[in-house]
Amino acid sequence: MKKIRVLIVDDSAVVRQSLAGILESPGFIEIMGTAADPFIAAKKITVEVPDVITLDVDMPRMDGLTFLKRIMSQHPIPVVMISSLTQQGSVEALKAMDYGAIEVIPKPNLVTREFFEEAKIQIIDAVKAASISKLSRRKLNPATVTVSEKFSADAIIPDTYVKKPSEHTEKIIAVGASTGGTEAIKTFLEGLPVNAPGVVIVQHMPEVFTKAYAARLNSLLPLDIKEAENGDIVTTGRVLIAPGSHHMLLKRRGKEYSVEVKSGPLVNRHRPSVDVLFRSVARAAGSNAIGVLLTGMGDDGASGLLEMKQADARTIVQDEATCVVFGMPKEAIKLGAALKILPINRIAEEVMKL
Repeated sequence: MKKIRVLIVDDSAVVRQSLAGILESPGFIEIMGTAADPFIAAKKITVEVPDVITLDVDMPRMDGLTFLKRIMSQHPIPVVMISSLTQQGSVEALKAMDYGAIEVIPKPNLVTREFFEEAKIQIIDAVKAASISKLSRRKLNPATVTVSEKFSADAIIPDTYVKKPSEHTEKIIAVGASTGGTEAIKTFLEGLPVNAPGVVIVQHMPEVFTKAYAARLNSLLPLDIKEAENGDIVTTGRVLIAPGSHHMLLKRRGKEYSVEVKSGPLVNRHRPSVDVLFRSVARAAGSNAIGVLLTGMGDDGASGLLEMKQADARTIVQDEATCVVFGMPKEAIKLGAALKILPINRIAEEVMKL
């Protein structure tokens, strides 16, 4: 099997060495080379084109975002931005996604082994997803890791029978996405009216990024969009996005929905996990829910969508043609979890019909 060839671009020799060790550990990734700045990287690319580039933001001579824009406008190559994300840096992360980065993830946290192992999973999965992603040329001025255990949603919410909700309970829309999901979610939300049922979303992304992402969507769309906080009420016209590094569960009291935000282990290699959200929606809303699974690498959300279908919820997945990575929807289709398979620009309309 051909290995994924990666070019690491970072001004820190320590970081370059650490990333090389992480990426080479599973055996299916090969480090094509490393570069201390974009100028060195550009020279290497003229000799040999990598399958994926990992790129820092703050570097000498040329910053990573400028280099990213030039790559995506001239010769698109899958790029994973790996940077020290701070509250201020989350704005830079949003720019990176706009400019065409496949994923934006934080540099490995070396404080504890647990944090480091989770960072390894994120980085390797991001590079793997980037290597099979679909790319398009951008305008220059645009407005497998071995772990001790792969947890399922059982680790967060027990697989126990819960009485089905009344038909008179409010409607709910649950959405899950990963690689390529930031734009797919935006397209989906653009198609919803202001009186749409409440929406709960899990998008795989780092901590602090989700708050800035939610704020940007809120500034662009007429819906009430925010990063979820524990106890937030889910109501008409409101969209709650799970915070990075926390699972989000839907709760029901009478006819009212709220969310619970909690920590816990990675589920299907992710926190937040789509499976956790979907299982909770199946329990709390049942036939009053619609589940939507969008573009993404892996299988998170597939079994949860099946549980929603088994609870009489309507289920939709994004089609292969419009996915950046046709992973999660494909796995859901394999399980028989999808009642409908649609392009991203038709999903909101179908949700409102249902």
